[in-house]
Amino acid sequence: MRLAFRSGLEERIAQQLREYGLEVIYETDRIPYTVPARDTRYTPDFKLPKAGGFFYVETKGIWSVGDRTKHLLIKQQHPEIDIRFVFSRSTQKLYKGSPTSYGDYCQKHGFKFAQKLIPEEWLNEAKDVS
Repeated sequence: MRLAFRSGLEERIAQQLREYGLEVIYETDRIPYTVPARDTRYTPDFKLPKAGGFFYVETKGIWSVGDRTKHLLIKQQHPEIDIRFVFSRSTQKLYKGSPTSYGDYCQKHGFKFAQKLIPEEWLNEAKDVS
């Protein structure tokens, strides 16, 4: 049986083990572990005033899974904070072959979003309290 390796280095090591007369036992076990909690900080791009406080505007070209996870955690831990997104392209899919776009994701999770520019409605909201 020929094993499929993820890299040339793994292949070379397997060959070395065979040449040494050892059985190649490759990726047979799963070892569970927990990623420890860590405190971190997020710095929003822009802060704009609104009645009763302010809101943030975060601009995104590429919205990685790490960024999406971060924003869900912020939303869960600070539901009072209003973070809105302006994407280069809100129709961009989350990943190749995904049925979900950045805009779809925002709608599902209750984030306000726009494409290319801050909507006039948001600007007026900020201007009305300045």
